[in-house]
Amino acid sequence: MQQQKWLITGASSGLGRAIAQAALAAGHIVTGTVRSEADLRAFEQLEPGRAHGRILDVTDDEAVTRVLDDVEQNVGPLDVVIANAGYGLEGTFEETPLAEVRRQFEVNVFGAVATLRAALPYMRQRRSGHLMAVTSMAGMMTVPGMSAYCGSKWAMEGILASLAQEVEQFGIDVTAIEPGSFRTDWSGRSMTRAEHFIEDYDELFMPIRQKRLKASGNQLGNPAKAGEAVVHIASVEEPPAHLVLGSDALRLIAAQRAAVEEEIRAWEQLSRTTDFPEGAQL
Repeated sequence: MQQQKWLITGASSGLGRAIAQAALAAGHIVTGTVRSEADLRAFEQLEPGRAHGRILDVTDDEAVTRVLDDVEQNVGPLDVVIANAGYGLEGTFEETPLAEVRRQFEVNVFGAVATLRAALPYMRQRRSGHLMAVTSMAGMMTVPGMSAYCGSKWAMEGILASLAQEVEQFGIDVTAIEPGSFRTDWSGRSMTRAEHFIEDYDELFMPIRQKRLKASGNQLGNPAKAGEAVVHIASVEEPPAHLVLGSDALRLIAAQRAAVEEEIRAWEQLSRTTDFPEGAQL
């Protein structure tokens, strides 16, 4: 496999760290963004000389651009950029403060967009590269009590799908990585939980919250294998636009997509009544 230069945001832990370790094990040069000096030192110790750390808050647009420019100039032309930094926000729609919803989108959507936008001009000029973002199975299905998180991931799915159509002409690949439940800290200490105070939601929501807490640390997905899967698709000639990771993600996404297709068919005749007799088809 030809050596590639990678950049991964949110590489201090979780899937970001697992992907970085897999890329390093495959012989690639990896820059990982982290949030502290201690995390930077720990990251660079993974593979001295090939693991490069940068401190970055992805919600700082100017800092994102500075870091991408610095890596391009001082580490080398990037072949793979993965917008991974993000977090989970749990809480029913009615109970989640609007400020928390905005913060969720600032990190999960605008931080990812800033990262990909900063990398794109370089890849466009070279007519090559692979842009990826870690969305979630929650970008293709939904669960109660995660409306802000699901919304942020669905937003990224739409952005990535449109972006892929725009940059295909430049030889740039785009992949949405859609993990299921993996054995990381995502649903433990890394998750933000809105206060639950409306008793009407108890019967629906509390079992879901308790089940997620109980499963933390015992999830089905193996982060190391997820990292290997991502490294693999970065090496193939025609990588997928969607990389679903985990059998739970496959099952839940398929069920939601089937339900949507069934509903579309059920209401197809009503949908067709809204057309003019003649008009331009998109």
